[in-house]
Amino acid sequence: MIFPKPLVHGKLIKRYKRFLVDVELDNGDVVVAHTSNSGSMKTCLEEGAEVFLTYVEDPKRKTKYTWEMIKINNSWVGINTAVPNLLVYEAVKNQQFSELKGYTFVKREVKFDDSRFDVFASNEEEECFIEVKNVSMKVEDYARFPDAVTSRGKKHLNTLMKARREGKRAVMVYVIQRADVEKFAPASDIDPDYTKTLKEACENGVEVYPIRAVVTPERIELGELLPFELE
Repeated sequence: MIFPKPLVHGKLIKRYKRFLVDVELDNGDVVVAHTSNSGSMKTCLEEGAEVFLTYVEDPKRKTKYTWEMIKINNSWVGINTAVPNLLVYEAVKNQQFSELKGYTFVKREVKFDDSRFDVFASNEEEECFIEVKNVSMKVEDYARFPDAVTSRGKKHLNTLMKARREGKRAVMVYVIQRADVEKFAPASDIDPDYTKTLKEACENGVEVYPIRAVVTPERIELGELLPFELE
């Protein structure tokens, strides 16, 4: 994914009301930006850190900026939760995700049972439901998910298991938008129920792919798969 226009640089002042941040731009102006990240943003929220924003030309929108990334430990961390869905959709559609190649039809936001999955792919032989999660939390050299209790995430795993029982291919993709991690593991200390359900999903045929993204102010693209641990 290439950003269509140059991002706007500034420094984070504070996050508040869950979806809003104040940012001081390089020219000294203070602007309000929207963040789609509803989690706690643990380990990727640092006041005074460099950030990049997208300027949004939409007269109907109250906030004119979207927060895209923050610089932590001298590298960029992507925090826009809409980006991973697009990355995986494009990669599957363009046959660039080696574990998810061979599909002739790819569509975003497809409903199955009580969930709406991020990507649906199919060919003459099978149907595949793909759920995508953004990962930004770091603990030691691990990327961890979730950073807050997520009943919605647990529901998605349960529905993936149901799809698998009905003969569909079911895939969970964790897009890790930071470079300073080497492995993935669920955050059992934050949400033990999610960890338990993820283990059950793996045992019942749901495929799990944690993939690290390469995040820069010019583009964000999928990189290498990371090993993962469920214990």
